[in-house]
Amino acid sequence: MVEISIKYLGDLRCEARHEPSGTVITTDAPVDNEGRGESFSPTDLAATSLGACMLTIMGIAARKQGVDLGDTQVKVLKEMTPKPPRRIAKLTVVFTIPLPASHEKRAMLEEAARNCPVHLSLDPGVEQEMGFDWVG
Repeated sequence: MVEISIKYLGDLRCEARHEPSGTVITTDAPVDNEGRGESFSPTDLAATSLGACMLTIMGIAARKQGVDLGDTQVKVLKEMTPKPPRRIAKLTVVFTIPLPASHEKRAMLEEAARNCPVHLSLDPGVEQEMGFDWVG
């Protein structure tokens, strides 16, 4: 179990502290929801969590197989519903992997990413689209 403490700072901002490490992040409401958009919004963090989780799980699988992912990158695009209630409608995750498309571990690595805990925990109503660009 991990404890995260969150404090309201006012003006639609919160400060979250990861108690085990002491790391602190600030969230801000987005401009399209009465905020200033000067930091990650809570839904931005959900999108970030998906991309980081997928890449982390892929990295674990790669390390176990002796595969160097090099400078693999992930971009996540978050789309919100156009009408209330506000919620994440779609998350598009695109990997850029500096390995050849013919890599023998390609299928295993892509499957590992698709089985990350965040992906498996998101509500089925959130559309998730994933792409893997093997560019090596």
